[in-house]
Amino acid sequence: MKVLLYFEKQNMIKQSGIGRALRHQRDALKEAGIDYTLDPNDTYDLAHINTLFNDSYKVLKKCKKNNIPVIVHGHSTIEDFENSFRLWKLIRYPFYHMMFKMYSKADYIITPTPYSKELISNYKQVTCPVYDLSNGIDLENYAHNDSYIKKYKEHFNITDQKVVMGVGLFFERKGLLDFFECARKLPEIKFIWFGNLSKIMTQPKILKAIKNRPHNVIMPGYIDGEVIKGAFQSADLLFFPSYEETEGIVVLEALASKTPILVRDIGVYKPWLKDNESCFMGKDNNDFINKINYIINNDTSKIVDKGFMVAYERQTKFIGEKLKDIYTDITNKSR
Repeated sequence: MKVLLYFEKQNMIKQSGIGRALRHQRDALKEAGIDYTLDPNDTYDLAHINTLFNDSYKVLKKCKKNNIPVIVHGHSTIEDFENSFRLWKLIRYPFYHMMFKMYSKADYIITPTPYSKELISNYKQVTCPVYDLSNGIDLENYAHNDSYIKKYKEHFNITDQKVVMGVGLFFERKGLLDFFECARKLPEIKFIWFGNLSKIMTQPKILKAIKNRPHNVIMPGYIDGEVIKGAFQSADLLFFPSYEETEGIVVLEALASKTPILVRDIGVYKPWLKDNESCFMGKDNNDFINKINYIINNDTSKIVDKGFMVAYERQTKFIGEKLKDIYTDITNKSR
């Protein structure tokens, strides 16, 4: 069995969760010994399409014409497109049109969580089976590394300060405004938000908030590699107040790094994360501020250890085996 992993516009999406999902899927298939190609002009028995652009649809149509089964990955929903890009209300209709066109013509859909499975399954355009399977995480990539931590601390000139980190594109949906508000109320703590988005794509209210952000918030842009891994392993807390996700790869990265996490209490984390058991959850900024103070001043090792087990269960070697089972089931049904 040979699988096409298709990601259109890889350079454009590489900073997003979907871009990281490509790396995770490749790692998972290698772990499971599954032959794959990234070239749609190659030969393959099954197509696993991860993007929702025009060329992605052309690949889908070509596969259907040649009786090759197609999985469309449900990275996107109506709900997580809201409050994202500048003018999202104007571009949502063509985006939704393409999303539903892809989802409606897929033979199967894979999406990261039970929550996103429920959302997608309830779209009237979706009539095919929907599987939920985590994007996965490579634990070895996030294992403790003193060299990475040293590079991170040198990069940001960190000595003994308490550090709260956040990661994500400059979307209102990601909770960036709440991140700023909490930082403003906690001036003695250093806050670092990793991520970027071109000005032309960023909502004006977000650009204004970034310009007027609290003095204790650092925004270094998109940083990959050893520095951000060192941040994950050394920060006192990942604070990720997103309002909507299909999974949140950044959450898995923090869990794998054995870093405490504070997230908004939203449906996507049910049932795989539990407040005060494997993570911390808050409902509003007052709640977040109280929990940030608690987390950075108390021993949270038991919760961190249980959070690590959540990541352990989602490591790429396990995801690869589950993908192999899904691929085998689909190809057998298509014969």
